[in-house]
Amino acid sequence: MISVKTLAALATADLLAGKRVFIRSDLNVPLDEGQITDDTRIRSSLPAIHMALDGGAAVMVTSHLGRPTEGEFTEADSLAPVAQRLSELLGQPVRLLKDWIDGVQVQPGELVLLENCRFNVGEKANDPVLSKRMARLCDVFVNDAFGTAHRTQASTHGIARYAPVACAGPLLQSELQTLAGWCEQPRRPMVAIVGGAKVSTKLTVLKALAGQVDQLIVGGGIANTFMLASGLPIGQSLAEPSQIEQARQVIQIMQDRGAAVPIPVDVVCAPRLSPDAPATIRDARDVQDDEMILDVGPRTASNLARILTQAGTIVWNGPIGVFEIDAFAQGTKTVAHAIADSDGFSLAGGGDTVAAIGKFGIVDKVNYISTGGGAFLEFLEGKILPAVEVLQQRANE
Repeated sequence: MISVKTLAALATADLLAGKRVFIRSDLNVPLDEGQITDDTRIRSSLPAIHMALDGGAAVMVTSHLGRPTEGEFTEADSLAPVAQRLSELLGQPVRLLKDWIDGVQVQPGELVLLENCRFNVGEKANDPVLSKRMARLCDVFVNDAFGTAHRTQASTHGIARYAPVACAGPLLQSELQTLAGWCEQPRRPMVAIVGGAKVSTKLTVLKALAGQVDQLIVGGGIANTFMLASGLPIGQSLAEPSQIEQARQVIQIMQDRGAAVPIPVDVVCAPRLSPDAPATIRDARDVQDDEMILDVGPRTASNLARILTQAGTIVWNGPIGVFEIDAFAQGTKTVAHAIADSDGFSLAGGGDTVAAIGKFGIVDKVNYISTGGGAFLEFLEGKILPAVEVLQQRANE
């Protein structure tokens, strides 16, 4: 089990009163013309903020938003909409500070939001000078951003090395406990769903899961590559022919363990990826040279649903087809509802997966929805997340 200091423990021991607490949250919310379209990440950050404020701390919070160029302020990447929403949710003013590296004026019981940490030169490079300047702002550093825990950056890793106290917030603590519990004592049979465009970007997690799970369901472009590796035609479908041998290795790892990678037996094809493209269901052996596979067919979806409803543990990262377009959404929809109907413990992570969960109305039917995408995958691979590793090191001092 991962052992780190926690904000909850400090609060329980009444060690926050009068302290300057710096919280690294994940407030990277989706925006449309400056308006927040989904405030889930802001709401998820509230328990840590309340814990620090209720403990009598002077609280500073920062986050990244978008992908700005370091050293260049842009309104599009400003946390101003987040500050406004935080103020509404907390029922108190939340000041947004643009230039904060050289010092922050904040009083006990007050919360200030520090502008996008990626505006700071040296953030991504985990610059030690920047990290030390951040650390000098606080008495306690709290990492509550699991979604960035796989990043070795100044606001996630460097500051934790130099702050007087470094600990995990309740969101990060919950993620680590839940995922570690799944890894250590999964209920069988265990099924993993890994979708996405490319095998190459998820090859290590596919191989790691192949050594653990009883069924490995692949979707999207990844499934097309596995079909190609199985000798099936895929027409003009998105795939990676250079990864065929890697896909075969994953299949072989599973077979050697008496497990399986279900290959689609029927698919939904179209001449192009477009909302108005005509969709045709074909046997997997009959895909035409000028067609694209954009979803699995009804027989395949039914097979996957049967596997999932019998699962003891389900891990889901990535859709089955192009679920954003209704004509190619049925495979992902069927899988989503099978997960909802399963008695198994279900974990899901990744932006597209969360979007699919929302679209098909099963938010309250998934046992645990991770706030991480890349961090979720790397944890499943068995990798040590840098931002967590530094908290472990500090806990042992």
